[in-house]
Amino acid sequence: MKKLIAVVIGVFCGGLMFAQEPHDTKKDTTKLDEITLVGRRKLSHHRQEKTLSSIDDYLEKSNKITMIKRGNYAWEPAMNNMNSERLNVTIDGMQIFGACTDKMDPITSYVDVSNLQKVSIGSGQSGSENGHTIGGGIDLKLPNSKFHESGLKSSVDLGYETNGSYRTGGVDLEYSGKKFYLNADGIYRRSDNYDAGNSEEVLYSQFQKYNVSLQSGFQLNENHTLETAIIYDKATDVGYPALTMDVSLAEALITSVTHKFENDSTFIQSLESKLYYNTITHIMDDSKRPVVPIRMDMPGWSDTYGFYSKAKTNIDKHALEVNLNGFYNRSLAEMTMYPNDPNQSAMFMYTWPDIRTLYSGIYVKDTYAINDHNSLSAALRIGFHQNEIAKKTGLESLQIFYPEIEATKNRVLTSFSTNYQVKRKHYDMSFGAGYGERAPSVSEGYGFFLFNSFDNYDYIGNPTLKNEKSIEANFSTNYHENNFHLGLDASYFYVMDYIIGRIDGSLSPMTIGADGVRIYDALSNAKIFNVYLNSSYKFSNSFSVNGTVGYNYGSGSNGENLPLIKPFSYLAEVNYSIPKFNAALQLEGNGNQTRYSSFYGEDETPAYAILNLNLGHEFNLNDNKMVLKYGIENIMDTNYSTYADWNSIPRQGRNFYINLSYIIY
Repeated sequence: MKKLIAVVIGVFCGGLMFAQEPHDTKKDTTKLDEITLVGRRKLSHHRQEKTLSSIDDYLEKSNKITMIKRGNYAWEPAMNNMNSERLNVTIDGMQIFGACTDKMDPITSYVDVSNLQKVSIGSGQSGSENGHTIGGGIDLKLPNSKFHESGLKSSVDLGYETNGSYRTGGVDLEYSGKKFYLNADGIYRRSDNYDAGNSEEVLYSQFQKYNVSLQSGFQLNENHTLETAIIYDKATDVGYPALTMDVSLAEALITSVTHKFENDSTFIQSLESKLYYNTITHIMDDSKRPVVPIRMDMPGWSDTYGFYSKAKTNIDKHALEVNLNGFYNRSLAEMTMYPNDPNQSAMFMYTWPDIRTLYSGIYVKDTYAINDHNSLSAALRIGFHQNEIAKKTGLESLQIFYPEIEATKNRVLTSFSTNYQVKRKHYDMSFGAGYGERAPSVSEGYGFFLFNSFDNYDYIGNPTLKNEKSIEANFSTNYHENNFHLGLDASYFYVMDYIIGRIDGSLSPMTIGADGVRIYDALSNAKIFNVYLNSSYKFSNSFSVNGTVGYNYGSGSNGENLPLIKPFSYLAEVNYSIPKFNAALQLEGNGNQTRYSSFYGEDETPAYAILNLNLGHEFNLNDNKMVLKYGIENIMDTNYSTYADWNSIPRQGRNFYINLSYIIY
């Protein structure tokens, strides 16, 4: 391990020896604030390892994002070492909420790369454009309007991976005219159980899913367009080796209608208004597991209706943005327990007692160009947030623990951020600060005996929780001289009323084998610090190296380490690229997780390092194009898990893959 770390440091520092040639930052892959996806629409971009990777693989390429894994499917994004409750994840600005009490269905699991053009990442309060957040915002953006008059295009994609016999296939059909465009695509993924290092089979890691989408647009006149989008996503037979249950169905329908106006000669130069609706059904069960003392079915449903209207204008040196948005969500989940003894009656309860959430808010941002090199921006979001317990039985159940609560809870949420940027020929700097608030999630506020296999406790929500609040500061700088680049990115969060579970020794767990019951409560504060240093050097137009090292820290006011805080991490990459061919060798790993949180059920994760090799070819076939991507992941077949692997499930061992894409113009 010491030798591997030395190699990383060597690659990272090697650029310091060379700083006298023109610099090209297009191939720096270790620092991605905004990730452009390589889907069927951008297959000529060769920087991605696999053109048929899932959206989860793409998100992990950002320094600030890691993916919490409970299996081989539907990883939960975490940003700045904060998980999904503290993030605002949207699809093209649309609010959408999972239907699983165990977070088996993060929002990112209901789209695929075929649906998206790019992913916009905003750290901390810079991610509050579409909603309130503490850790940041992730917006999965659909493609822009395409009236290119390019006629009909299509593509076919096929992929295979040896580990888990993973198969992928996709098709895309696109028509673009002067007044009308239409895009239809579909993708199918299926995997058997995968093997960890040393051929260790990971049971219950199989899955299959398909995703289809249809997007169309009509240009009403020179300034007005009307667009519609439909995404249907369905996953079945999804195993979760880190949990006690699997998923027989995860299904989503996402729809929207959008009107866009653009005119540089009017006061409002851009106006985009969207109406949307999405519905999710999620069914958990343990019918495929070995005999258990009592079997359970846990279905959940989430329906969201919403809108937004975004306007942009420029006044002198001011660039103004306004976003007025709102949504109404219904979240319902239940559990039925079936004893093995047929003479005993089944037991039923609501785990989310039909929670209705109403939100409306406004976001305003002003960016002032002080001069050609300096700018100052400030943003403000204010919103009204209301929760209502619609099921009387659910209200009565929670009143056992909180006799004084009523069915409705109103909150006012605010956030503010400011940022100062300096840009010069060879360097740029950014200084930011912010304040943000969020309401407790449905589980944190109203969950009823939700089992958490991470710490082996049942959890009960707390409707009396205060808004969680955060003060943040961030700094970033980049220096580039000829072929050399060096960047630093750091952030600090002081989170007040930090929501986390507190053990209640007076209550008995509902789940057989659970260690006890935790009630959601709040620490007076928690501190989270993140810093990343990245470097790259380009030896020639074809050959370059880059590397990143990172350090993260998190602790609570109770003196305990926070759970799921990333340890020391590193990535080193050697790249070779010519117009029709590219290759990259990667070394990535984490140091030993010494600051783990046993108080919250976490155990120590050993250090690891893995090697990956990826290659790509592009071929022109008459007027068409073929892209071939292939490589080896985890070349040394290392058996390892990371801090973000739920219950320390091991990750994939050696994996050979090949992706073939054929684009017809």
